[in-house]
Amino acid sequence: MVLSHNADFVSLPRSRKLALLVDFCIEKIGVGRVSIWNFTASENSISCELLHDTAMATASISQQDSLQLSASDHPVYFDAIRQERVLAANDARQDPRTVSFAHDYLSQHGVQSLLDAPIFDGDRLAGIICLESRRIREWTLLEISLVVAIANTISLINTHDAWLRSKRALDFVTHYDPLTSLANLTSLKSRIQSLSDPSNQPKNQAFSLIWIDIDRIKTVNDGLGTQAGDQVIVEIGQRLDRLHISGKDLLGRVGGDEFALIIRHQPSVDALALIAATLRELIAEPLLVDQQPLSVTASIGICCYPENFTDTEELMRGAETAMYTAKQAGTSQFALFNPDHQSSARSRFRLESSLRTAIEQNALDVFYQPIFNRAENSLDGMEALVRWNHPEHGWMSPIEFLDVARAAGLMYALGACVLRRVCRDWRDSRNLEQWLPVLSVNLSAEQVLTPEFPALVRSICAEYQMPVSALQFEVTEDAIQGDMECVHRVLQDLVDQGARLAIDDFGTGYSSLSRLKNLPVSRIKIDRSFVNGLPNDADDCAITLSIIGLARGLGLSVVAEGVETEAHEHWLLEQGCHYFQGYLYSKPLPLQACRETFLNNLTAIPEQPN
Repeated sequence: MVLSHNADFVSLPRSRKLALLVDFCIEKIGVGRVSIWNFTASENSISCELLHDTAMATASISQQDSLQLSASDHPVYFDAIRQERVLAANDARQDPRTVSFAHDYLSQHGVQSLLDAPIFDGDRLAGIICLESRRIREWTLLEISLVVAIANTISLINTHDAWLRSKRALDFVTHYDPLTSLANLTSLKSRIQSLSDPSNQPKNQAFSLIWIDIDRIKTVNDGLGTQAGDQVIVEIGQRLDRLHISGKDLLGRVGGDEFALIIRHQPSVDALALIAATLRELIAEPLLVDQQPLSVTASIGICCYPENFTDTEELMRGAETAMYTAKQAGTSQFALFNPDHQSSARSRFRLESSLRTAIEQNALDVFYQPIFNRAENSLDGMEALVRWNHPEHGWMSPIEFLDVARAAGLMYALGACVLRRVCRDWRDSRNLEQWLPVLSVNLSAEQVLTPEFPALVRSICAEYQMPVSALQFEVTEDAIQGDMECVHRVLQDLVDQGARLAIDDFGTGYSSLSRLKNLPVSRIKIDRSFVNGLPNDADDCAITLSIIGLARGLGLSVVAEGVETEAHEHWLLEQGCHYFQGYLYSKPLPLQACRETFLNNLTAIPEQPN
């Protein structure tokens, strides 16, 4: 249709597009009533979105949200719409498909003939366009073809609307933190670059970057669960967002328990000290987590532009260094950046040196978190999660040293170290005549962008006499950016060897479906940030349903991460998701603990109350 390809038409809002299409039907086909109906969520009834009745006094299009037709009242009609799709009833009052409308609907509006055509949303039957004539007429092939074309145009409008919604969601994921809805690290960097660009700001426009780290959040996670830790992070983020400070510019969440705040002003030591005190007092106010009172503190570091640095990366490192300086002084402290206090950088170097030694000596440990198939009540697999028993700091989780590894170029070697440990555990278990389920290993961008990586996997597996098919590799969307030809070749080689491939933290990265569809993926893992709000958060429900639907359409299995409550599990089971991982079942455990808890009885899944 010419109308649907008109640039002015494309730019119109949905309601105006539909109005023009309805007018087009009336003008070209010559009918008295044209309406557009949508299937309700239950798909057992349809509701009228728009109606144009030329017999009305104003002869205008009106909203008809209150007008609904139910399948229970008109079963033959609904069956015909679903099966025949196009329904041409020349004598609607006698046609067995529409006779149920004769008394209440057709007679009331003087309708003699009906012509209905289907409207789709993707491949789902989403509604119909209905033409109604006040005289008995035989619908011609040309008229039927025209109505189908108009229905197809509305289907395209639905597709375009869905694309716009996806684009807005992608923009949100790209620039905002999904847990707190605050700006993310990317947005922070962009804002600092804009503020420090001489062409955008008056000369010598000063600002301060404040780096805020919640103290001992790991203790909250270990003691109350990560869901409680997330509640703390969300509450602190909301407090900081509501805080009014002169010169406040941008607040973002830049790490697991870290926030950054830009203050535009001419900085002075006294002013910055007052801001830091205000922030610490605000954060220290008691909060409720699962109806339990809890108090947390924060360490704060401040770096100033242009006094300390003019480069974005250096300014951010300076603020983070100041924060670490404050943290070393104890809890609830703050520090201004001072070149003489860069001992934290030296501490980071010492940590890097220790980590390098641990990797070279294969001294890193691996804990395992089970993945359960609730449909079959069986153990499906276990995800290998690296841990480091530091000689001075004790057990360290990945969040405490992966950034150091990445900055030092150690990620590839660290990944090889983890794979060796996993293969050794598999071999040792086999020697005990205890077969492990499929073991999932996380891959970094450094691994999937190295062409030699599949050969390394073959070599390590052969060393421990472990088949590659006993492995599943998990890769995040962000890890597959860059040279897609290399990424695809590496991942395809791993799958060709027998390994399975899963996309981890699905929905949180920046990738396109066109990129993902070309990868040999067999599983998608829903990120815990979406599971956390189920079943009460409408956005989390919508995103999770979309991921489950996408996976089902592509023939992929779905694992829900971060399942911590029975409500999470119950809702996900109802939606057709059967694979679960989270604290509801088990936290990550050393292999021996997994053996004692699960592997001696492979069906020993924690029973949940009915």
